[in-house]
Amino acid sequence: MSGTARPGSDSLGRPQGLRAWLDAEEPRSLRQARAQRAWRGWQAFLGHRLGVVGLVLVVGLVLVALLAPWLATYDPLIQVMDERLQPPSAAHWLGTDHLGRDIYSRIVWGARTTLRIAVLVAVIVAPIGLAIGATAGYLGGIADEILMRVTDIFLAFPGLILALGFAAALGPGINNAIIAIALTAWPPIARLARAEALTIRGSDYIAAVRLQGASRTRLITRHVVPMCLPSVVVRVTLNMAGVILTAAGLGFLGLGAQPPWPEWGAMVAVGRQFMFDSPWVVAAPGIAIAVISLAFNLFGDALRDMLDPRSM
Repeated sequence: MSGTARPGSDSLGRPQGLRAWLDAEEPRSLRQARAQRAWRGWQAFLGHRLGVVGLVLVVGLVLVALLAPWLATYDPLIQVMDERLQPPSAAHWLGTDHLGRDIYSRIVWGARTTLRIAVLVAVIVAPIGLAIGATAGYLGGIADEILMRVTDIFLAFPGLILALGFAAALGPGINNAIIAIALTAWPPIARLARAEALTIRGSDYIAAVRLQGASRTRLITRHVVPMCLPSVVVRVTLNMAGVILTAAGLGFLGLGAQPPWPEWGAMVAVGRQFMFDSPWVVAAPGIAIAVISLAFNLFGDALRDMLDPRSM
């Protein structure tokens, strides 16, 4: 009956602490084994101090985006020409722009725009890249050649240049910017998933499942894709910094979120006209872009160490 031991009790049913259950040398159930793996991974993550800093900043971005209506001190769209280009003060913490709009409030609302772009791009590119890479790696042959040559075509162009081309073709707007970035962000994920699938397809357990009569579709979706998922999650997290920078670049060139809606890249583009006399107009959104991009890189590095099976 040891396999039915519950958290908080030992094999004889005597109570014990959750910590002891997680730190047990030999797991007594599949649930305990999974919990121990997650616990050890979390401990490894906490040992990466810069990763914890990155996680705190990312969580901060999420909270700022969710609580923007309450955190903003002014309406980000209201123009007060009598207060244009005011320096940081108690009334306007980060100053005002050339139209008298509160920069702090626009930064806060711009966080929602940035998070929306990052999340939607991740939701689009992760399944596409994972499906293409896992299918190409497992099937091999002509399917692998066709899928990877298409991937190579996208990889042949710098990501930002290709995104600019797609955005220019689709037209300005935040939704078109998301599509343009997604079209350029999936190839590296597909390459990574293919490399993982090439290693996995020769495993003994894959051969055993194949001998049991599992179809190719079932093999790929139930066995290959889950094994590729941790590496893809890490790659998507690390790619977030590039997505944010690309989104800011499109906004800077007028191909992202359209005025008057606040977006960090567009705020930098407008503020560059006043950067010498009123540097806070450019500094605030520029620092926000740099800090959040760094946060995703730090978080991704720590997540990679946590999900690396060789470190467990």
